[in-house]
Amino acid sequence: MSRTTSPPRRTRAAALAGSALLAATALTVSALSGTATAQADNGRAAAAKVDNPYAGARVYVNPDWSAKAAAEPGGSKVSNQPTGIWLDRIAAINGTSGARGLRAHLDTALSQSGGSPMVVQLVIYDLPGRDCSALASNGELGPNDIDKYKTQFIDPIASILSESKYANSNLRIVTTVEIDSLPNLVTNTGGRPTATPQCDTMKANGNYIKGVGYALNKLGAVPNVYNYVDAGHHGWIGWDDNFNATAQVIKQAATAEGSTVDKVAGIIVNTANYSALKENNFTINDNVNGTTVRQSKWVDWNRYVDELSYAQAFRQELVNVGLPSNIGALIDTSRNGWGGSARPSGPGARTDVDTYVNGGRYDRRIHIGNWCNQSGAGLGERPKAAPAAGIDAYVWMKPPGESDGASSAIPNDEGKGFDQMCDPSYGGNPRNGYNKTGALPNAPLSGHWFSAQFQELLKNAYPAL
Repeated sequence: MSRTTSPPRRTRAAALAGSALLAATALTVSALSGTATAQADNGRAAAAKVDNPYAGARVYVNPDWSAKAAAEPGGSKVSNQPTGIWLDRIAAINGTSGARGLRAHLDTALSQSGGSPMVVQLVIYDLPGRDCSALASNGELGPNDIDKYKTQFIDPIASILSESKYANSNLRIVTTVEIDSLPNLVTNTGGRPTATPQCDTMKANGNYIKGVGYALNKLGAVPNVYNYVDAGHHGWIGWDDNFNATAQVIKQAATAEGSTVDKVAGIIVNTANYSALKENNFTINDNVNGTTVRQSKWVDWNRYVDELSYAQAFRQELVNVGLPSNIGALIDTSRNGWGGSARPSGPGARTDVDTYVNGGRYDRRIHIGNWCNQSGAGLGERPKAAPAAGIDAYVWMKPPGESDGASSAIPNDEGKGFDQMCDPSYGGNPRNGYNKTGALPNAPLSGHWFSAQFQELLKNAYPAL
């Protein structure tokens, strides 16, 4: 398993044109189109697709992660929680040292289910030129390896999921498709200060669009697969010039390589990131002495202050640009609790807008662009189905305790480079406003077990354990 989100976060402060905050809308209750009619080899028919795969279902607990969590002091308090299975390289399909392969996970999920609906959460994560703005999570495929991605990665996964034993079972397969890819094409290309040559290359060759479209098409053809496309997080896409543009790119990918918008069940936000679920001590509409919260250094003219409001609004924006009205959203709450002694108990002082926001915000990062092994982070809301309007589930897609990236260069055969955003001493870059990284020291490669981080997450969990 591997890694976390990349760092292409928006940092420049510009007074953007005002527009009304998009209202959160309730998820339509109508079922997704299409039913499965094939008979399983055990005699059961595949169930018709449901509007929310998490509703009325249990969620698969990965025994590989569970054993690592349970071996930690206090880890048994959360080792029974469901987490995502990261298919982050071709070898992961058949299994690697210490991690079972896809078929083994599906077989275990069938045994866990006891015949009841069971969600299995897969992270599909091996695009050509993967994570063009973050070295810690670079992948094994080069920018032009689109054919290899299709035939050696997506096709084998789709083939396994299509086997009657799994496709016509009580399993509901949730696929989180290629985190950090499509938002990079908006925020980290062209003349922006945050642009990288690698992201310019991926925009020019179109292989992110082609790869995501191909994955949606092939995986979405399996009757019990639910595709959720990654949509970044509010501290990345929440600005006016990123918001609609990212929705348009997602629609473009959803209609590429034979895919259609009907093969998108929803979006996922905050995947493997740290943005707070709900900031209760201030809102985007607050002002201090005539200065709006949007003008604070932390918010920096963003239109959102937390993930719940962003997820609901961005889901509606996708509907506005042509995706089905009943798409849902997932929010990764695995590491966004921000509890412990540093959690504010109320709003900050109204001395000025920065004092007000900084004194009250739960998210204690130095800068919202910081993404690697964050000091002070805690476990967030436990996985839960249908917790809010438009939200299919809170999920722990990033398994707590798995590193975001190494804090110093470590030779490896996994295609993972050293990203300075994982170095506690690094002074930052345009994507985090040239701030310190806030990363924990002595971190291993992305996806590898990081005991010190796991202990910090337990200590700072909110709700508390």
